[in-house]
Amino acid sequence: MADSPNKFDEERKNSAQEVTVLQEAPTAVLEGGGLDPVYEAKARVLNKAIQDIGMGRYQWQLFVVIGFGWASDNLWPIVTSLIFTPIANEFSPTRPPFLTLSQNIGLLVGAIFWGFGCDIFGRRWAFNLTIGITGVFGLIAAGSPNFAAISVFAALWSIGVGGNLPVDSAIFLEFLPGSHQYLLTVLSVDWALAQVFATLVAWPLLGNMTCSQTEENCIKEKNMGWRYFMLVMGGVAMLMFIVRFLAFTIYESPKFLMGKGQDAEAVKIVHEVARRNGKTSTLTLDDLEACNRLGSPVAVPQSHAATAIKKNLEKVDLSHIKPLFATKKIAFSTSLITLVWAFIGLGFPLYNAFLPYIQSTRGADFGDSSTYLTYRNTLIIAALGVPGCLLGGVLVELRHVGRKGTLSLATIATGVFLFCSTTAVTSDALLGWNCAYNFMSNIMYAVLYSYTPEIFPTKDRGTGNAITASANRVFGIMAPIVAMFANLKTSAPVYVSGALFIASGVLVLLLPFESRGKASL
Repeated sequence: MADSPNKFDEERKNSAQEVTVLQEAPTAVLEGGGLDPVYEAKARVLNKAIQDIGMGRYQWQLFVVIGFGWASDNLWPIVTSLIFTPIANEFSPTRPPFLTLSQNIGLLVGAIFWGFGCDIFGRRWAFNLTIGITGVFGLIAAGSPNFAAISVFAALWSIGVGGNLPVDSAIFLEFLPGSHQYLLTVLSVDWALAQVFATLVAWPLLGNMTCSQTEENCIKEKNMGWRYFMLVMGGVAMLMFIVRFLAFTIYESPKFLMGKGQDAEAVKIVHEVARRNGKTSTLTLDDLEACNRLGSPVAVPQSHAATAIKKNLEKVDLSHIKPLFATKKIAFSTSLITLVWAFIGLGFPLYNAFLPYIQSTRGADFGDSSTYLTYRNTLIIAALGVPGCLLGGVLVELRHVGRKGTLSLATIATGVFLFCSTTAVTSDALLGWNCAYNFMSNIMYAVLYSYTPEIFPTKDRGTGNAITASANRVFGIMAPIVAMFANLKTSAPVYVSGALFIASGVLVLLLPFESRGKASL
């Protein structure tokens, strides 16, 4: 005999009370943003379970191997800039900026493929393959016979590089207790250390085994420095891949599994992480299934065949994009953070491409063309990025500053120091301004890389990261195109660059979500 309506209502009321108890977790970033109530309830349950487990062995190991991805994201664009001049001297290409353009196209493809893909086929495969692809093509690139070949390999290794941050930030955030989400900002110290490492390796190799710009006959035998440099960088990437793949077991994100309807697997992973941390978890499958009753009380039955077809179709539709624009508040947040990434993506390349001209027109005489002074100054600038990232990790947790305040101040300061650097007419002045803007830009990137994934829900986080990273790469592609076809003898792009950073800092203040002290969903 069917249950009476009164009995059904009573059971549903009891279930709602049970879910309320289960949701005793830290305030969420997207609270009031219009998420699916069932998903939000389950995310809160998992947040509480992860918080109860605490920051343990598994998360600290993850902190180390995720750092490889952060380092790779900064290391390989620096690699391209360091080998640019030796390659141009050896191959004498008609349009040298095509090397940078190829890299940026690869970064764009990587951000799109891995970012969107990790929301479809999961984080694990993307996490393991990105650095492996980078290492393979980095090693192969050392044997490039011509400019076209090195440009193609730069695009291919960049496909791997482009996926690191969208994927790694998602998987790290989804295993972090809410109390330790600031570590996503501190993680950017690996980004800064990568720049120091690249400079230290390049100094003896590129500094001593490279043709001079005045040398007419620059043959391979006289220009082996960049090839040895590529072998070292590719070898380091392969070593990172081996450590990730063989020395560390990465589990699929519990929230990702929950978002895919695999609640049992999500519970299993939480218990495994607890075991690795030497603890136990009280989370049960019933805890998650109780949240289902927050949705429609009547489920529409489907055949197994219909369910399978629907799941396959979901992989190719816009199911992970629509939630990022589901309400006015979330749509405004997604659009604004994407615009910030786009402005920053255009700002730095424009500055680097056009600054030499404006300095020459102002009578700048740096007198530091020697190898020693060039690499010494580069190393000093790179080293200052390390304390910048650490300071960012402190500032984001300050009560009256938080993520938005830190990001806004650092971005505006970066733009101001870019403006100031155009006034330098001596080597010491240029070094000082470069140190200042590199310090502030590292704070900016540290917060930007952590704040962005925090304001996206887990089930669509990879897609959100892909959208913002793609905007950054698309606008980054525009800079070398401008450098190839525009009049380089103009100072306007340098000032546009500074203005873009200042505008980005102002836009940050308009973002509707502050993630300090709140667990991500």
